Amino acid sequence: MTAPVVPTTHDVVGSALTDELAALLPAGAVLTDPDVVAGMSRDQAAWAPHGRPAAVVRATCTEDVVHVVRTCLRHGVPVVARGAGTGLSGGANALEGCVVVSLERMDRVLEINPLERLAVVQPGVVNDALRAAVAEHGLWYPPDPASSPWSTIGGNVATNAGGLCCVKYGVTRDYVLQLEVVTGRGEVVRLGRRTAKGVAGYDLMGLLIGSEGTLGIVTEVTVRLRPLPAPAVTVAGFFSSVVAAGAAVRAVGEAGLVPSALELVDRHCLEAVDEWKHMGLSTEAEVVLLGRFDEPGELGEGLAEQMVACFRAAGATWAERSTDEAEAEALFAARRLAYPALERLGPVLTEDVCVPKEQVPEMLARIERTAVRRGVVIANIAHAGDGNLHPLLVTPPGDEEARARAEAAFDDIIADALALGGTVTGEHGVGLLKRDGLTAELSPEVLAMHRAVKAALDPAHLLNPGKVFSTHPTAPLTGDLP
Repeated sequence: MTAPVVPTTHDVVGSALTDELAALLPAGAVLTDPDVVAGMSRDQAAWAPHGRPAAVVRATCTEDVVHVVRTCLRHGVPVVARGAGTGLSGGANALEGCVVVSLERMDRVLEINPLERLAVVQPGVVNDALRAAVAEHGLWYPPDPASSPWSTIGGNVATNAGGLCCVKYGVTRDYVLQLEVVTGRGEVVRLGRRTAKGVAGYDLMGLLIGSEGTLGIVTEVTVRLRPLPAPAVTVAGFFSSVVAAGAAVRAVGEAGLVPSALELVDRHCLEAVDEWKHMGLSTEAEVVLLGRFDEPGELGEGLAEQMVACFRAAGATWAERSTDEAEAEALFAARRLAYPALERLGPVLTEDVCVPKEQVPEMLARIERTAVRRGVVIANIAHAGDGNLHPLLVTPPGDEEARARAEAAFDDIIADALALGGTVTGEHGVGLLKRDGLTAELSPEVLAMHRAVKAALDPAHLLNPGKVFSTHPTAPLTGDLP
């Protein structure tokens, strides 16, 4: 993996910029203390580079964001939007001398409309907080990234985040109806609509979702809601290898089953979580598959029994419907805690490839071979039901040789995913870590189309430059993209 270089500003940001921002924004909104600023200069992608921002602005309303963008535009300084900082690709990492605009304090649920089944929220609303708020009305917001207790809706929109329920319910883009956005020109626009149907014009809103703050800064989100699902029936299966578990995933798909979740967790992850949280997760398996169905009553139970049969036919050493809901919840909780648990063991380089379901066994086999060939510990978690795999490459702290081997393995995994008809990212985004992979995935003609969109919507190259589609991270801050 070629380590990306964080772009730097061409002009040193002096006190004039921060003084101007301080005069326009509420008292205390502009932060320049080096320790505070450093703490908000990067996301959770430990291996992605980052620079030192000139300032962090804690926005509380759309007008604050407008002031930041227009002021930075006048000074020729980049703006990097930040949510909770839970990203795993470096997409929210600061550039040297930029202004980071933090949206965490824009955290109000503005409207819940049970008739239209929608909610309007600010971008700093935490995913699980939205779920709790709409549950009081018998409604549900399905997208549920593993970081849902901490990640924000704005960040979910920026990366088109997915989660455990995506195999049945889809990703963030499937639930966004309307966005309020501050453009690279400092204009406030609304994209999308609140109506159930609407096909007027190009899908500009769809372009913003997953654009990682490179096309605009989202300041309000209107999301579609669903009725609360029935209590889920959980299936667990133990397997002797990730390849056998992958075969079971393919068998579930071939049987036509559509679970509300189908997750893979290997022994590395379970042991790391258990060592940290002491949850009593000991199993006799190398890999655990966790499936759920949320159809009501006998229908859900029947589908669960079919999944058990698929697991057994694929070689599970043990597979049953869970009769202990507490145990089932503990296993799903372990799935969500796997990444932070592994971080305690050393630096973690996180993959996010997605392959067709039929290729899941082969992709998992290739990951195992890569781990052996490169001499790297690779733990596996996955949204296995939709082919979104998250190999976690763990290295000992301070071991630069191991880090180099892990970076090579990272590139190998991307190449294998593309060779099997997959994509370099299913939900974490491109950010800094996947730019080379994106160039390999898309044709030159398609890359040119993307860059043309960037140039049209952010002509000053102000918003999060050097991320996603920028081929030259030291590109000028004004004018056309290279």
